[in-house]
Amino acid sequence: MDNRTAVAFMGLVEGCSLLNAAVDRQLRAVGGVSQSQFEILVRLCYAPDGMRMTDLAGVLVFSASGLTYQATQLEKRGLIERAKAPDGDERTVVARITSDGRALVDRVRPGHMAYVQELFANRLSPEQIDTLGETLQALVAGLRGVD
Repeated sequence: MDNRTAVAFMGLVEGCSLLNAAVDRQLRAVGGVSQSQFEILVRLCYAPDGMRMTDLAGVLVFSASGLTYQATQLEKRGLIERAKAPDGDERTVVARITSDGRALVDRVRPGHMAYVQELFANRLSPEQIDTLGETLQALVAGLRGVD
């Protein structure tokens, strides 16, 4: 690995770690949920019929056991519900957001988005945002499916 690659990779890892930690603290303080739990809730907001747990784990890049743990915590609080798939497949579980979960997202999202704007977007130029977005989309597309 050349020095440029090492510097870029270490910057990406450190930047993501710092952003994730700050966002997690903010979401716990204002919503009582972790960043992982908030991501689950937001994804389910856009899935009116719910999502299969396996599909949700894939989109969020969670292990099956990690998603199960987070979903259990959200279900205990009445923010999501899980049920067998309507197609009768006993192995498939579908998660759906509840009205309480949607209310939490609606309450927390505006302040969360403002915080992300402050932490992230306000520190970069519009051109840097565009370049970073394109770069990360290419990285994600190239890494999907790599074990």
